[in-house]
Amino acid sequence: MQALSPPPTTPNLKPIVRIRSLPLGNPANHRLHPSRLVVQCAYRLDSSSLPSFGGSNGALSPSRADWQSSCAILASNVVNQQQDTEKTGGAGNITAVNGHKTLDLVPIANLPKPLTTDLSPAPIHGSQLRVAYQGVPGAYSEAAAGKAYPGCEAIPCDQFEVAFQAVELWIADRAVLPVENSLGGSIHRNYDLLLRHRLHIVGEVQFPVHHCLLALPGVRKEYLTRVISHPQALAQCEHTLTKLGLNVTREAVDDTAGAAEYVAANNLRDTGAIASTRAADLYGLQILADGIQDDSSNVTRFVMLAREPIIPRTDRPFKTSIVFAHDKGTSVLFKVLSAFAFRNISLTKIESRPHRHRPIRLVDDANVGTAKHFEYIFYIDFEASMAEPRAQNALAEVQEFTSFLRVLGSYPMDMAPWCPSKGD
Repeated sequence: MQALSPPPTTPNLKPIVRIRSLPLGNPANHRLHPSRLVVQCAYRLDSSSLPSFGGSNGALSPSRADWQSSCAILASNVVNQQQDTEKTGGAGNITAVNGHKTLDLVPIANLPKPLTTDLSPAPIHGSQLRVAYQGVPGAYSEAAAGKAYPGCEAIPCDQFEVAFQAVELWIADRAVLPVENSLGGSIHRNYDLLLRHRLHIVGEVQFPVHHCLLALPGVRKEYLTRVISHPQALAQCEHTLTKLGLNVTREAVDDTAGAAEYVAANNLRDTGAIASTRAADLYGLQILADGIQDDSSNVTRFVMLAREPIIPRTDRPFKTSIVFAHDKGTSVLFKVLSAFAFRNISLTKIESRPHRHRPIRLVDDANVGTAKHFEYIFYIDFEASMAEPRAQNALAEVQEFTSFLRVLGSYPMDMAPWCPSKGD
């Protein structure tokens, strides 16, 4: 792929993916509605809708006007998609915790590194990788990206789907996104996005989660009237917050580091945040209580995504992830599991998600009426490499039972020694 970059005389262009917040209304509420966040220029590239950059000699020579026009097209598509999701009551919205309304985030512009308009290919071996993650600096996803790719350039994205698109548009080389937590379970949104996008899983990393209660300098925990964080973080610290004697309201935001950012940006002296120690350092907050998670065995599993798959090997433990469905319902699941059991292949995860195109299957019976069956798509992780004949034979048998089968990736397992959470 030929690199596409602005001519030397063209000034630096604005970031093509960024967060823009609209006017707040009543500042006293310190709240933003989810519909007021706009992601600009972060959409799947449709070459048919973009202006041509080719010259008569085949050289690529985009003008500033062409770049701005392209960015406007992408921004318009994302805003339209977001509005459609709101009208249909999309599942991406985070609900309130304990009946309290959600908060949104006020970005601190000088902290996140903007996504660049450089669409050059991935760096050569030894160069710095650009790794997209969801959240703001200080998020656990940022730390997981650093563990997966030491020395990488971490690129924050405000939504999971923006991270997928950043890799597809060559803005980032990899994405590191969570798929499950040992206490909170699966992150369903990312399972749906794995099916919608064509990225490949090339690795996994398991990251211990270490929560802290943060507040502005000089604030004591007795002064707090509410605590904000990601819904799972609030649930994972529920008992510890009670033991601390805090009679506070719990409110949900998009991510843990975003909660710390929100408290610092709005100088909220009555509000605490549950986040990491790195978030405390970045946003100038003090740690009121350290290690407040109810269970020290709190681990989040992240997957590493790339545009191209890796070559599977047999010289180290590998894991393979697949997704499949069948037109005749869930009865095929037993046959699929038998294909793996017969070859002594261990399964590490089974996840079902609604079949969005066919959510219900109707079976009419003149005697008893109409039976309504829910349709599902199944995700399976198993311990074997696609380079092994037993894995190939198992999938060949699975394909006979299913109407749809896709290999999401065959990648090395994270075999790092287990260490309970002791901070970042």
